[in-house]
Amino acid sequence: MTRERAWLLYAWCRACDDIADGQDHGHTMSVVEDAPQRIAAMAVLTDAALAGRAIGLPAFDALRIVAGETRLPARYAHDLIQGFRLDAEDWRPRTEDDLLTYCYHVAGVVGCMMAVIMGVDPDDAAVLDRACDLGLAFQLANIARDIAEDAAAGRCYLPTDWLAEMDIAPDAIMADPAKLAVLAMRLTDRAAQFEASARIGTRALSFRSAWAVLAAADIYGTIGRKVAGRGAAAWDRRVTTSKAEKLRFIAQAWRNARGRNALADVRRDPTLWRRPA
Repeated sequence: MTRERAWLLYAWCRACDDIADGQDHGHTMSVVEDAPQRIAAMAVLTDAALAGRAIGLPAFDALRIVAGETRLPARYAHDLIQGFRLDAEDWRPRTEDDLLTYCYHVAGVVGCMMAVIMGVDPDDAAVLDRACDLGLAFQLANIARDIAEDAAAGRCYLPTDWLAEMDIAPDAIMADPAKLAVLAMRLTDRAAQFEASARIGTRALSFRSAWAVLAAADIYGTIGRKVAGRGAAAWDRRVTTSKAEKLRFIAQAWRNARGRNALADVRRDPTLWRRPA
């Protein structure tokens, strides 16, 4: 049942992404001139689905089913939609806190939704904080990996405060890859902190759910570590994980999931960024 609900949630997330970016299942992105109207319509459909009304659009009816079966908090869906608004507004972070707020809206909140689908009580703030941490880790690793691709598309998710600190021009961030590598390592260090925190949260999940989460953590964590390890050459070619690596991580995650209850139930680091209450 968890797997089916995860696919239903993914269908809604994918449809919203396509609507916002003018894509077709993640492909053939086009220039969108009416992004605010698209996102407003998306929010209206989402509200109707969360209210239990049949929409007639498979992805939004999928959200209706998931929300009805899991007590999924409505605000999580709207927190994700806010992430689409930020991208539509060509928003850029000024501070690290701004960056992490963005990461919450596009990924951390998805971690929270997935946790609820996996059986976590929507009122269990401690476990949901850990789930959010995993989404933040994923997004930070993605941002570090995709700096060059984002720059080519006119986007930059590095805080302008960080760029100023390294004397990097916001409109020419690829001019000095050596300086950029310092900031990429900062991103991946932050990702590693959130990843470590998230792993402790798997104590609250079923074996199969913990297995899936730990495998994903290994895969995305490795992407971040590869970016950091390549230094100034990190963007010469896209960082990926091979099929053999993925299989190894899946096997490794199976072992770690079996032993997850032996993880020390340490208090979450109070210095880590906290999701909106």
